[in-house]
Amino acid sequence: MIGGKEYRVSEERAMNVVIIKAAPKVSRVFYAGTYNEGETVSPTCWSSDSQRPDEKVKEKQSATCLNCPQNIKGSGQGESRACRHFRRLAVAMAHDVNGDVYQLQLAAKSIFGKGDLEHMPFEQYAKYVGAQGYNLNTLVTEMRFDENSDTAKLFFKPLKFLSREEWEAAKRQGDTPAAKNAIQMTVSQTDGVKPKLEAPKAPAKEEPKAEKVEAEPVEEPVKRSAKKEEEPAPKKDLSKILTEWDDD
Repeated sequence: MIGGKEYRVSEERAMNVVIIKAAPKVSRVFYAGTYNEGETVSPTCWSSDSQRPDEKVKEKQSATCLNCPQNIKGSGQGESRACRHFRRLAVAMAHDVNGDVYQLQLAAKSIFGKGDLEHMPFEQYAKYVGAQGYNLNTLVTEMRFDENSDTAKLFFKPLKFLSREEWEAAKRQGDTPAAKNAIQMTVSQTDGVKPKLEAPKAPAKEEPKAEKVEAEPVEEPVKRSAKKEEEPAPKKDLSKILTEWDDD
């Protein structure tokens, strides 16, 4: 999407990208009222760190996200929460690391959870790569839709290391204004975040019970200091790499 308009569509179930930058925290957003198709509106309440509403929020639903009535199961549709998690990534296409930078917004189902080495939600994938002493921008990452999910849900897995030249390009891309803007939460951008279909009904009299957030926000993994400027090993076979990695 460019300027709110559809620019290109891919019918593929998977896409290979290089993750050049990621928002350091999981964000949250809440829309009150009914969603009308095609209508673009700003959220009612939002949080950049999933801890408390941002200062610019005029209609704060609670002092903290943990104790917010919109964070209670059932405040949204069915058993869901009315306030939704999301996290933004800045990615480049694997075949053109020096090309355009794209903003990718992940919903909770693509962030949290646990899978196997072939099907990891983003939080698990980022921890997995970071535990090996690597940064996400050293790898080609495959994003694939979960075909068994009734909603859009992505899995991630590593395909191969970048060459030295590609890695240097990925690092440069991560410092560009385009990459920095892609991971920022700005309420004027409602790209991909939709209001819920029905207005949530928060408890009228009783104080809502505090409920733990489903998962802690994940900081983008960084390389270990000893390997900070080491060149990725592009010539290694991925199957051997995965065998060497600890999958605990």
